[in-house]
Amino acid sequence: MKDVRGDRCKVPESFWRAVELQGLRSEAVLRVAGLPAMLRHDAAASISTAELFAIWRAIESLSGDAGFGIKMVRDTSTATHKLAFLAATYAENYRDGLARVIRFKRLCSPDKLHCEEKNGRVSITIEWPHGTEPEPDLSVDASFAMLIELGRRGTGQHLSPVAIEFKRARPVTDFHDAYFNCPIRFGAAQNRLVLACADLDRPFINHNPELLHMLAPALAQAMSELEAESTLVEQIKTVLKRIMPSGRPEITSVGRELGMSERTLQRRITAEGTTFRALLGDARQELGMQLLSDPALEIQEVAWLLGYQDTNSFYRAFREWADTTPGRWRQMKRRSANSGKHPG
Repeated sequence: MKDVRGDRCKVPESFWRAVELQGLRSEAVLRVAGLPAMLRHDAAASISTAELFAIWRAIESLSGDAGFGIKMVRDTSTATHKLAFLAATYAENYRDGLARVIRFKRLCSPDKLHCEEKNGRVSITIEWPHGTEPEPDLSVDASFAMLIELGRRGTGQHLSPVAIEFKRARPVTDFHDAYFNCPIRFGAAQNRLVLACADLDRPFINHNPELLHMLAPALAQAMSELEAESTLVEQIKTVLKRIMPSGRPEITSVGRELGMSERTLQRRITAEGTTFRALLGDARQELGMQLLSDPALEIQEVAWLLGYQDTNSFYRAFREWADTTPGRWRQMKRRSANSGKHPG
């Protein structure tokens, strides 16, 4: 299968919700990771493997909890997991569900899960692109916990692996032993999850071919989007959103991010039938709406994240976008959301 994402991936909303459910603020995690706060609110932004690992290391540093990655997966409801995980829970059996998750993961993440079946057991290992630094411990934990949760939720039984191997040293607590409930070897040569083939053949209690058929188009569309290369306009707007807090982004800075000279980038923007100023305005408007949708952010913070030197400038720009003030727009959005939750 084509490796469509290379060294980059997107951080889904479900990831940040899981982080916040365990008591950490996403903005604090990104700050410690050395990444811009707007990544939390930009669903279209992609990050490198190094940046993803920096996020996991920041989570470990802020939480001080060796079991944090497992808890993120364990405490996330099936309904709020990624679409691929939800669809996998309606598979015919554990083996079918596992295959669906692995297939989708290969399309949207730099890492790949390798399965080797032998002597009644299936060994699962994680492969990252060549030259990648060692995967953070919490990331490994979360990957293995996701596969275990799939089996437990799908079968309705508290399944346990045959064995697990971790490269990490043994944590101070026994949380891993209690969660996985199997022999665990720490300080191993590689990270490995071992499942029993008999467990993989267990049927899923919510198997629903009709619902799988309904979800298939959404998954197919998501995969097609992942396989398609993003347009130049999308790439430019993604870079603009990332560097906005540093001040007014210049075309030279964007060109440097995209590996182009200013002249080449300007020529290609013109060929797209637009201007750099127009793209900057579009990026600001899109990101501004996303940021204002988060009630935890003050309007002054939103203005700063969009690169405005003062709040008044942001207010003037927002009136041009929405013909109202940021505060009133936020109130209208909140009322609209509440009316949707409580019809009638």
